Amino acid sequence: MRLNLFWKLGVAFLALLVAVLLPVDYYGERNLRRDYQRAGFEQLSAIARIALASPPIVLSLATNSRTPGPALHDWIARIAASGARVTVINAGGVVLADSESDPETMENHAGRPEIRDAFAKGDGLSVRRSVTVNRDLQYYAVRYSPAGGSPVVLRFALPVRAADDEVWALRRRLWLSSLVMLVVAGTASLLISRSFASRVERLQSFSRRVADGDFRPIEADRSGDALEALAASLNDSASRLDRAIRTLTEERNLSSAILGSMVEGVAVVNSNERLLFANDGFAEILELDAPPKSGSSLVEIVRQTELIEAVRVVVAGAPRVEAEISTGTLRQRFFAVTVASVRAMETSGAVIVLHDITDLRKLERIRRDFVANVSHEFKTPLTAIQGFAETLLAGAIEDPQNRIRFLQIILEHSRRLARLTDDLLELSKMDADRLDLELDRLSVSQFVQSCMETTQRSAKEKNLSVSVDLQGTLPDIAADRRRLAEVLQNLLDNAIQYTPSGGRIKVSAVSDREEVTFTVSDTGIGIPKVDQPRIFERFYRVDVARSREVGGTGLGLSIAKHLVEAHGGRIWVDSEVGQGSHFHFTVPVFQPQHALSRPDH
Repeated sequence: MRLNLFWKLGVAFLALLVAVLLPVDYYGERNLRRDYQRAGFEQLSAIARIALASPPIVLSLATNSRTPGPALHDWIARIAASGARVTVINAGGVVLADSESDPETMENHAGRPEIRDAFAKGDGLSVRRSVTVNRDLQYYAVRYSPAGGSPVVLRFALPVRAADDEVWALRRRLWLSSLVMLVVAGTASLLISRSFASRVERLQSFSRRVADGDFRPIEADRSGDALEALAASLNDSASRLDRAIRTLTEERNLSSAILGSMVEGVAVVNSNERLLFANDGFAEILELDAPPKSGSSLVEIVRQTELIEAVRVVVAGAPRVEAEISTGTLRQRFFAVTVASVRAMETSGAVIVLHDITDLRKLERIRRDFVANVSHEFKTPLTAIQGFAETLLAGAIEDPQNRIRFLQIILEHSRRLARLTDDLLELSKMDADRLDLELDRLSVSQFVQSCMETTQRSAKEKNLSVSVDLQGTLPDIAADRRRLAEVLQNLLDNAIQYTPSGGRIKVSAVSDREEVTFTVSDTGIGIPKVDQPRIFERFYRVDVARSREVGGTGLGLSIAKHLVEAHGGRIWVDSEVGQGSHFHFTVPVFQPQHALSRPDH
C-alpha cells in the first residue's frame, strides 16, 4: 500500500533523527571507553613507578629460587592494596608470584602479548580476558633487571568491568535523553508533516475538482509560504481555464447548432479517411438512418466514388476539389460537392460540403424541354401555314376546290397557334403572380352539372358513357367559377381524348367538412408509374404522337395544377396502364370569412 504524504514525511523525519542519534551513541561509547582505558593505563603506569621505587623488591628478587620470600609477598600485598593485581614473571615465562592466584596453578605466560613487549621493549600494554581469573583486565607490564640477577617482568592489571559499568551508565543516560529528544522531535515533525500533508492534500483535492469541471477557488490559508503562493497560482489558472472552457463551449455549441441546422451536408474527415464530424444533413443526403459515429471509415459509409476520390485528392495535398454526385434511382437527386483541405498544427484532413442542386438541375431540364417543346409546337403549324400560303401564292389560289381546303388548313393551324399562345400567356401570368381569382360561394352540384353539359356532346360523338356521383349533401365551396371550370373541363377533355370508344367516364365529389375532393375517373389507356410525377409539367406528354394528333398543347394539366393551387387545393393522379386513370383535386369549403370577391394573388 502506498503511504500518503503525511506518513512519508513523518517517517522521513524520524528516520533522520534515529540516523543522527545512532552515530552519536556509537562514537560517544567508543571515545568514552578509550578514555577510560587510557586513564586505566596511566593509573597502572603510576603504580608501576611506585612499585619499582620500593627497595624490598631488589632483596626479594636477588635470589634465583622459585619460592618467593616473605618480603616479596609483603610487597605484592602492599601494591595490590591500591586495587591493582600484581604478577611477577621471570624470563622463562614462569609466574613467580601473583596477588590473586597461586603461581603453581598458573600456566606459563611467555606468550602473553604484554610480557613479550615488556622483555623486548621494556614495557607492554594489552586489554584481554584473563585465563586465570576469567574476566577482562587491562594489563601493563614493565621489565625489571635486578643487579646480579636475571630480568623479570612486573605486570599490573586492573579490571575492565569498572570502565564497562561507567560506559553503560553513560549510555543509559544518553539513550534516555535521546528517547526524550526522539519523542519531542518526532512529535514536532509529525505535527509539521501533518499540517504540510493536509495542505498538499487540499491542493490535490482542488486539482481533482478542476479536472472534473468544478472551478470554485480554494480558500487561502494565509501561511505566507510557497504553498500559499501555489494555491493562489492554481486559483488563477482555474479561473482562466473556466473562462477558456466556457468560451470554447459556447463556440462549439454555436458551431454545432449552425452545422446541425444547415440543409447542406457537412462532414469532417482526418488524413486516414475517418469521420470526425457529420451533421444530420449529411446523413439525410446519403440516406443513412442516423449521423455516422466519429471514427467511422468514409469508405464504409459513402457509396459515391466521385466523393471518395475528391477526398483522397485533397488529403494528398490539393487545397480544394469540386465535384458533383447523384443519389437515388427512382427519385434521383443531385449534389454539388466541395472538399477543402484543413490543416491545424500537425493534424490534417478535409471538410466535405454537399449542396442540393436537384431543383437547379430540374429547372435546367425544364428550361431545355420548354425551349425545345415551344420551338417544336410552333414549328409544325408555322411550317404548315407557310407551306400552304406559298402554294396558294404559286397559283393554287386560282383553283377553287383546293383553295378552300388550303385556307381551312391554314385557319386550323393558326387557331392552334392561338391556343398555344393563350396557354403560354396564362402560365406566364401564373408564374408572375398576376392571376386574380374572384372567389365566391359556389354550389358543387350546379358547378358539376354546368361542366357536364358541354362534355356530353363530345362524349356522345365518341360513344362514351358519362356519369355523375355526388355525395348526398355537399357543402358549398369557395372558388372562382370560371377558373375552376377550366380545371374540371380540362380533366374531362383529357378523359374523352384518351378513353377508347365504349369506355366510361365518371365525375364524383366527397367532402370532409374542410374541403371537397373532386375525382374524374375513366377507363382509358392509363398512365405509366414512371410518368405520373411529371404529367403536370409543361409540354410533358406520355404519348407524344397521340397528343399532337388530338391537338393538345401539353399545357392543360400544368395550367390546371396552378389554378387548383391558387384556390388553396392540391391535385394528383392514380393510374394503371390499361386500367384507366383517376384525377383528384381539392377545393376548400366556403367559410363566412371568405370575401365575395377578393384577389388571391
